[in-house]
Amino acid sequence: MSRPSHTFDVPYLTITGVIVLFGLIMLASASAPGGYSDFGDSFYYVKHQLIFGFIPGIAGLIVMSRIPYTFWRRHAWNLLILSIVLLVLVFIPGLSAGIGTAHSWISIGGVFSLQPSEIVKLTFLFYLAAWLSQRGRHGVKDVNTGLIPFIGVLGTIMVLMMLQPDIGTMSIIAAMSLIVYFVAGAPLSHVLGLVGAGIGSLALLIGLAPYRAARFTTFLHPELDPQGIGYHINQALLAIGSGGFFGLGYGHSRQKFEYLPEVMNDSLFAIIAEELGFLIALFVLLLFLAFLWRTLHIAQKAPDAFAKYLVIGIGAWISIQAFVNIASMVSLLPITGVPLPFMSYGGTSLAICLAASGVVLNVSQYSQIRKHV
Repeated sequence: MSRPSHTFDVPYLTITGVIVLFGLIMLASASAPGGYSDFGDSFYYVKHQLIFGFIPGIAGLIVMSRIPYTFWRRHAWNLLILSIVLLVLVFIPGLSAGIGTAHSWISIGGVFSLQPSEIVKLTFLFYLAAWLSQRGRHGVKDVNTGLIPFIGVLGTIMVLMMLQPDIGTMSIIAAMSLIVYFVAGAPLSHVLGLVGAGIGSLALLIGLAPYRAARFTTFLHPELDPQGIGYHINQALLAIGSGGFFGLGYGHSRQKFEYLPEVMNDSLFAIIAEELGFLIALFVLLLFLAFLWRTLHIAQKAPDAFAKYLVIGIGAWISIQAFVNIASMVSLLPITGVPLPFMSYGGTSLAICLAASGVVLNVSQYSQIRKHV
């Protein structure tokens, strides 16, 4: 592999930095009532995000930006094994830190916790990009060397996530994988067939779980049961509508005072719209579109197939997740519990997103043609 031809992609780093800093500012406002109510400290949650998300994430970004991306290709198989092990750990008594029947977290010593599925987004992508680049476009197109092995390895990850269950994150990983698979040369008929099978499986999962069926029904008819299963989406729409064009003012949200559920996590975008209005909410959407545009720019100039698939996968993962979160808040999609990347409360999510951005920055150093911005 040739040596880096230039420095990091500055526009990409700038866009990412703006999203992260804006997210911390909004988290400080949205989490204040909950922090004071739970711990007597209005800044408890933003401090926690800084210590367990932002600082490790910045360290991860720096480290990953300095490790040659080819390192991950050499260790692809080990990373697949790591992905499977991480997803199995959430079922081990003493480590599992799930809520209710969900097993999505592991706790270490009762002090430190992390969400393995967030880490798997990156470790599995490393494996997938390496596997597809080794197959070549001809191998990917073939049913025996492309489609069947792809279904086997992705299916393993999906089943483990389904058992947690974490359908939201499972859908993000599936969508990311299908996009990378298609870019690597998979026939459109194979991709559409997998999409159809995925939709069918999702419909089956919804039918088997009454709470999912109720959530989907509420998505179709938000006016039904506004004080029950429809409470979340109705309060989110009320928050967004209350903001108007210019918002109620930073810190002046009403919904964050225990009216809107998950104000720090899934519902952060609704608080942004309520406090800062439609124009700033639109600005957030444009930031994620700019993030996607710059990521695709780096992928276009990537030095080899592995780097290209890796960068496209990271761009697809973060952009799709942002779209799903925002769309669920404006009732374009059912609420799935997917956080807003880089912004929602959750140390593991923020740290992994920043580490993934470090990988993109490393690839940007090896561009075939020097950027002109």
